[in-house]
Amino acid sequence: MLVISWLSECTLPPDPILYPYDKTGHGFYNDATGRLLCPVDHDWNNSEDYHPDYRVMAYSWPTFLYDGHYDARNPRDGLFKGKLLLKMFKAIFTSPTSAELDDPEQTGSDEVSAHGHSKHRRTRTSGEWHTRCDVAGLLNMKSTQPRAIAYAAVQLRFALSSASLWQITDDDFNSEVFYNHIVDFFELPPTQDTANEVDDILLWWNRKVFGRKYVSVYRPQRVEQLSVARTWA
Repeated sequence: MLVISWLSECTLPPDPILYPYDKTGHGFYNDATGRLLCPVDHDWNNSEDYHPDYRVMAYSWPTFLYDGHYDARNPRDGLFKGKLLLKMFKAIFTSPTSAELDDPEQTGSDEVSAHGHSKHRRTRTSGEWHTRCDVAGLLNMKSTQPRAIAYAAVQLRFALSSASLWQITDDDFNSEVFYNHIVDFFELPPTQDTANEVDDILLWWNRKVFGRKYVSVYRPQRVEQLSVARTWA
């Protein structure tokens, strides 16, 4: 399991150790995974937070969505920039190898293009040649879509949890509600300021995932405001 290998490479690896193919002891039973799953409304280090009324629900963002610490005064700061979330997205859509690259312009192996995508490869099966490419290529994905981020977040939460079988509900946590909350954040911003922040988050994602390759798609220039257009005005 990729997520467990990523955690094992951290400065402080999980203790007790996590096993990729046995989820016993994962989730809230382990400090490494529990800390990431913990809702940001609670303090994982504060045992006083744990009482009979404590419930893990999709109405609180899990910590793994954030890059750094959650700030209750600015809850959108760092949201959807979690390192493991980005790795999970890349592993799903642009190949597991690309998930190891911090910069999409890097090349990590022959399987990865200069833009973080797996190169098209030809494989032979039963005497016929087949072309393989990453999921983003198959979907003709040229920009990061909010629903793809939501999908990656749901998959990451399941990977971190102790659940051995996929179900929409994990105790009190409903993954469908979680998915919809993420989609709504991106697609239904309540104010223009929030919409601007959403644009900034998506720009961050596109730069991390696609680099310069599809910049004209995910950040088209408003040519009517550039010097050539102004000289004709």
